[in-house]
Amino acid sequence: MSATPLRRLSVVDELAATLRQRILDADLPAGAALREIELADTYDVSRHTLRAAFRTLAAEGLVRVEPNRGASVARLEPGELRSLFELRTALELEAAHLALERHGGRLPSEVHGAVDRLAATCRRSRPSWRAVADAHALVHGAIVRAAESPRIESAYVLLATELRLFLVQLRPVWSLQRMVDHHVELVAGLERDGTDVLRRHLRDGTDAVLAGAARAARDT
Repeated sequence: MSATPLRRLSVVDELAATLRQRILDADLPAGAALREIELADTYDVSRHTLRAAFRTLAAEGLVRVEPNRGASVARLEPGELRSLFELRTALELEAAHLALERHGGRLPSEVHGAVDRLAATCRRSRPSWRAVADAHALVHGAIVRAAESPRIESAYVLLATELRLFLVQLRPVWSLQRMVDHHVELVAGLERDGTDVLRRHLRDGTDAVLAGAARAARDT
């Protein structure tokens, strides 16, 4: 059998991967300016290479590049957060409704297992926020998949970047314990009381981020 060569990362790809991880870990917080000289010196790359990495991340929605203002970590503004809440609510509520209907009023073991993994992740000693965000995505993704609706699942996948940015902005205002409690209560409440519990769950997270952003604006 002939060998299959592996794709080797370019410097631009490697730099983009490093910055992506820092953004998703909230090491580079939402709205933070990405200073070219500082980052070029930190990673020993040219500014041309750095700008190419910024373009890669801008295409993913993680970075914003503005003429004469440079690059910054993308931030969901209040209007965008509200729009995201509305779309998430429409998709996730229908998914949860179908999931309960198609599984006899219970959520499948995949959903309960995802909540257990989120709890285990949050209870580690100083887990990375990226690991927490991954575990959080598994919970909500499991609920959507349980609907067994390919169209809803495909539409939900398109929200992935915005949901990541939402989680980055949630980090300063929600403790890890609150993250665990909120999702344990969500799954129990869905099975006990139905989908209105999910609407409240999504609204609580959105309201927390909006309140945090308002406090930050007052403090600047």
